[in-house]
Amino acid sequence: MKNTVALIVGGSSGMGKEIAERLLRQGHSVMILSHDPIGLAEAKADLEKKTGGKVDTAEVDLYNSEAVAQFIARIKKEPRHINYLVNAAGFFKPVTFLEHSEKDYDLQLDINKSFFFITQAVAKNMQQHEGGSIVNIGSMWAHQAVKATPSSAYSMQKAGLHALTRNLAMELADYGVRVNAVAPSVVLSTIYKSFIAEDEIKETLQGFNDFHPIGRIGTTTDIADAIEFLLSDKASWITGTVMNIDGGVMAGRN
Repeated sequence: MKNTVALIVGGSSGMGKEIAERLLRQGHSVMILSHDPIGLAEAKADLEKKTGGKVDTAEVDLYNSEAVAQFIARIKKEPRHINYLVNAAGFFKPVTFLEHSEKDYDLQLDINKSFFFITQAVAKNMQQHEGGSIVNIGSMWAHQAVKATPSSAYSMQKAGLHALTRNLAMELADYGVRVNAVAPSVVLSTIYKSFIAEDEIKETLQGFNDFHPIGRIGTTTDIADAIEFLLSDKASWITGTVMNIDGGVMAGRN
């Protein structure tokens, strides 16, 4: 086992869990963070059974500033090198702009505050250990609006994450830290359960296949492939990029 640890914020399900599994198979220790204690326990058991690796967990509500501060204090005491960070947590629920409440807004933008300061603490660890790689999961919705899925605050959150990616790439390069992001379009994952019944997500999302020039929606594997590459030394000359992993959506229109 390497004397390193990869931190996956939002690593108990979906894209975050898949990249956690890949890093465990590479020999890294992995820490997954989520607000859901049951989901954390189930993910830990599943990941360790599949990989034989070591999974630490952290129950943290990203909307609770005190809980985030306590977790940051834990990061500051971490003796190991946190060589990878993936900010994968997210919440998606289409709400029209004229119907947006303050709560709807806070559900989106408050995530970035937590990302900002958790990433700051991790970057200081990376600075101390002379290097690291960070990948943020952004979104196609940060690049363009989709009328069928009104997402003004969500798009602001993800656009802010893209901007943070580029700024940190510039500021942290001197310390050997690379910072990149991926911008997925429609991906089969549980993020849609806020407005689609979980057992209906797969069927419902098939209606978006033709939205993508490649002809299908994405999978968590598609996104994890890109994240794994960006974290790795194979991407050692890549920083500050926001990679569109979107089935060709940003290339044009069918």
